[in-house]
Amino acid sequence: MSPLYSIPLTFNDGSEGDFGRFEGKAVLVVNVASACGYTRQYAGLEDLYRKYHDQGLEILGVPCNQFGGQEQGSDAEIAEFCQRNFGVSFPLTSKTNVLGKEQHPLYAEMTRTEDGSAPQRVKWNFEKFLVSREGEVLARFPSAVEPDSEELIGAIETALEGASN
Repeated sequence: MSPLYSIPLTFNDGSEGDFGRFEGKAVLVVNVASACGYTRQYAGLEDLYRKYHDQGLEILGVPCNQFGGQEQGSDAEIAEFCQRNFGVSFPLTSKTNVLGKEQHPLYAEMTRTEDGSAPQRVKWNFEKFLVSREGEVLARFPSAVEPDSEELIGAIETALEGASN
């Protein structure tokens, strides 16, 4: 079993679970922020979610305030902003650190290197990690890669091949 599946998560509504809730699904994990130049990507992420969810895609938004202080709201304010402005229906975690000593275990595992060298730190808001239905990080996309890019869509479609619903 993937080490990702045992990592605990606290969701934006205060409920708790672990990444294992996504077992058997392809997951696009994105650190998000409400006041970033890339915030408009929420719309494209929601489009991806609606298009591919029934085929086995999950999107997990991870609000983070570590890049330019661009996510200062409370969990409730973040959820309301995302729903009101972008109709976001994919799950969001509570506000989380993706860097540093307080880095969430999910990000510690996703940025870990195979050879044990220094982790490849997250560089900015809206960086995307694509996780296979078996819980392996398949690809990583920088913030500038738009949700509707051929590169990202191709990787998602490949990850979904054979994914269970």
